[in-house]
Amino acid sequence: MKIILNKLFEQKQLSKKEAKTVLIDIANNTYNTAHLASFLTVFMMRPISVNELAGFREALLELAVKVDLSDFNTIDLCGTGGDGKDTFNISTLTSFVVAGAGYKVAKHGNYSASSVSGSSNMLEYLGYKFTNNQDVLKSQIEKANICFLHAPLFHPAMKAVGPVRKDLGIRTFFNMLGPIVNPSHPQNQLVGVFNLEVARIYNYLLQETKQNYGIVHSFDGYDEISLTSGFKLFTKNNEEQITPEDLGLKRLKQSEIFGGNSVEESAKIFISIIEGKGTDAQNNVVLANAAFALKTFDANKSFETSFEEAKASLFGLKAKESLTKLVS
Repeated sequence: MKIILNKLFEQKQLSKKEAKTVLIDIANNTYNTAHLASFLTVFMMRPISVNELAGFREALLELAVKVDLSDFNTIDLCGTGGDGKDTFNISTLTSFVVAGAGYKVAKHGNYSASSVSGSSNMLEYLGYKFTNNQDVLKSQIEKANICFLHAPLFHPAMKAVGPVRKDLGIRTFFNMLGPIVNPSHPQNQLVGVFNLEVARIYNYLLQETKQNYGIVHSFDGYDEISLTSGFKLFTKNNEEQITPEDLGLKRLKQSEIFGGNSVEESAKIFISIIEGKGTDAQNNVVLANAAFALKTFDANKSFETSFEEAKASLFGLKAKESLTKLVS
């Protein structure tokens, strides 16, 4: 690690092979806490390169606990986190709305490293038991249209740096990796990122895959479609700027999508929304993200049609039904 750190301190970049090797060593608990903290800190102080992120991604997928969900046409909805905005659990709620609409969701997630409540915090609080048992996950996706892949159970490297990430309390390159290392290799993906630079790197990497995908970044910093500003959308064949007004939706204030100061507060908001009792602002953020997720399956589907499909899932309590089936 000393050789790697010295190279990084000299402002040099790692090759794809070097990045892959060092992450495999991290997974094998080769390094001490000080080395790990120093290594993570470097990438908070300078942009990560495409080759570095590609190497880290290749290592994690190679080391991951394998799970085969290829019998289903699945989607993952996941954000990088690290935007510091403390929203309610938008991507998790969106996942249940998509599942309630009849689509198969293989959601990848983790505990929050930089905000109050990540997807794993929320689902655990609601009574979900994490598993990497393929038969259980298949059963869940068959019955509830959704399963949840808790990252530490599938990625030993992520587990190895978990305590350091928690102690640092700020985003690291693992936030960038999380959404692109789903071990089930979903055929579709809607991913939110915390800045445009990461969006462009993702677009470069995902162009090399067979996935249908959408990458979103709100211009005021959110790693999802927040409706508090316009946002950028990258897809396999296009990129465009979209405003809430373009979608026929009201522009929101940041305070309207705040997620609370504890997991308990976040859970109250989560339950209220999934029971169809959310505010217009909360509902519209979830439905907008869900609509673009549904368009990921079929790019020819209009936003309006997808939005109505999502509304039927949320207000018809189909999303809540998916949650109930998953937890039980």
